[in-house]
Amino acid sequence: MSITVTPHLNFRGTARAALGFYAGVFGGEQVVATHAQAYGTTDPAEADLVAWGQVEASNGFRVMVFDVPARMDYDPGVIPVFVAVRGADADEITDLWSRLVEGSTIVAPLAAASWAPLYGQLVDPFGVTWVLDVAAAWDGLSA
Repeated sequence: MSITVTPHLNFRGTARAALGFYAGVFGGEQVVATHAQAYGTTDPAEADLVAWGQVEASNGFRVMVFDVPARMDYDPGVIPVFVAVRGADADEITDLWSRLVEGSTIVAPLAAASWAPLYGQLVDPFGVTWVLDVAAAWDGLSA
């Protein structure tokens, strides 16, 4: 059996812009269903919000997004989740970083770390914290 895990990110009115940003960084196809399409929302302020959106790329990247409507509580909190992108190719990770960093706040610059050949952390323009790294061989924790 095989499974995949897909980050499903919630926003308040910026899901469509976030989806476009992620498609620009990672490539892939965008799919969007609006609140009007999915839920029959007729309020003009919310009809075009994203009820479900996804970017899926041939390199394995996939993310889903949702615009939380005004009738629902929305509090993204402080660092509620990290989206981790790990690869084996330093050039690929560096290229993704160079596109994802645009408009973002760097928490830790992309550089060598004691646990990985490359590691970096940033908060994108939509408030999502991303961790990018190059996978390193792991032999477990030392006691």
